[in-house]
Formats: sequence, C-alpha cells, structure tokens
Amino acid sequence: MESSRHSTIPVTESALSSMAAKSDSCVIEPRRGRHEESLPAEAVLVFSPEDLASFAARFTPPPVKTHKLYLTEVFTGRIGEKAIALAGPMLGAPQTILVLERMIALGVERFIAVGWCGSLSPGVKIGEIVLPTGAVCEEGTSSHYPGVEGLPSRELFDSLGSALEPAGRTVHRGTVWTTDAPFRETRDKVKAFQARNVLSVDMETSALFCVSRFRGVELAVVLVVSDELAGLKWMHGFKDPGFKESRQKVVESVLTLFAGNER
Repeated sequence: MESSRHSTIPVTESALSSMAAKSDSCVIEPRRGRHEESLPAEAVLVFSPEDLASFAARFTPPPVKTHKLYLTEVFTGRIGEKAIALAGPMLGAPQTILVLERMIALGVERFIAVGWCGSLSPGVKIGEIVLPTGAVCEEGTSSHYPGVEGLPSRELFDSLGSALEPAGRTVHRGTVWTTDAPFRETRDKVKAFQARNVLSVDMETSALFCVSRFRGVELAVVLVVSDELAGLKWMHGFKDPGFKESRQKVVESVLTLFAGNER
C-alpha cells in the first residue's frame, strides 16, 4: 500500500502546455457586454477636456455620448459620411489602457491618440508637434503585455504625418519618454534622455504602443508641445498662441484623415 502513494502518472508535453496556458490566462477579460452598443472602427483618444471639446465641436451634428468607460466619456459622431468614436479625457497609462482595452472589445480597430508633451530637446519648441516613432517606457503598465515592441502602426503613422503637412506647423519625428511620475523628471534624467536624442516626455505613449501591438490594432500618437524642460528649468506654454493654434490644426488634420479613410 505504501508504494501506491508514490506512484506517478506521466504528464505529456501537450498537458504541460495546456496547464501553462491556463495559468497565464486572465481572470478578467475586456469584453463587450450583452446589451452594450458597438463602436465605429476608428476612434480618437484625447487626454484633456479642452481637446475633447475642440474635437466634439467639429462634428455635425454634435456627437452623442454612448458609453462611459471608467472615468472617460465616449461619443460617436460623423465627419462627412464616416462614423468616428471620440473618447476622453484620460490621464496616465493605467487609465488610458483601461479605456483602450474596452474600446478594442467594442469593435475599434484604428486609433489616433492626441495629447500634449514636454520638450526635452532644445530644437523642439512650445507649439510644435511631435510624432512619436517609439517610446522609452518608465510607466508600469506595458510590462504586463510581454512579447511586443512598442511602436506605432507604420501605415497610420505615415498617413498621420502626411495629413499634418498642410497644417503649416513644425513636425518632429522621434522617440519620446513616457513616465508615470511627472514630478520626478529629474535634471539627471533629462540630460540622460537628451544624450539619447529623446525628443519629449509624456504619460501615455509607450503603453498605447505596447498594448495596441499586443491586441493587433492600429494606433498612432500625435503630441503638441505644451512646455519645455530642455534648459533644465521648466517653461510652460499652456496659454501660448502657437500652442493653441497647433492643437486646432491637429484636430483638423486627424478628422480629415479619418474622414478620408475608406476602410
């Protein structure tokens, strides 16, 4: 009888794989609710109430609020013949990714995120525009989505760059630094990122790139420079006329791009 206590049942490789898959599966999945309305295939994500109002003002008739995802309101409207979702405001990687995940589950396939950033480069000024080609991650969300590289959708990135050209504003393409701690943008860190040619700092881009790649949707980000840290002294431009003008130009360019997208 004693020997039977130590008998073993062989475990196959497929059984081990199955157990590993189950252990790595999520307890909570982003899903569309049974009575929840789907969203259009294309959506704009905005981070500030001011930009949300600017985008909403361009829809005719005004967009209709269809969802509230956590602390973020989601609207659906039309630009010409195209239905587009509009979501905001949101702040930081965790909240933004909660909204992104749910919007993907509700049917959105292409996203443009529109935000503000602080310049780290002496050549990037308040009111100019940054198109991130990649991001240095110092936020805590992306590491939970392993196996992907944090990059924008190349096609959408290129289309967004082309749409911004007629706006007549200076557009910089390059890497950004994403952090969860805006009050820990230390002088040593700013100098270190400058040495790596990192253009600016924000709070969402790296997570947006990582999760969109993980979920297999298209996403690009456009940022307007609201303040400067390059001189190791903070200079803000939230009331700068050039900053306000660039934000309006971005609104026009993004909606024109999506309205002309035949997909």
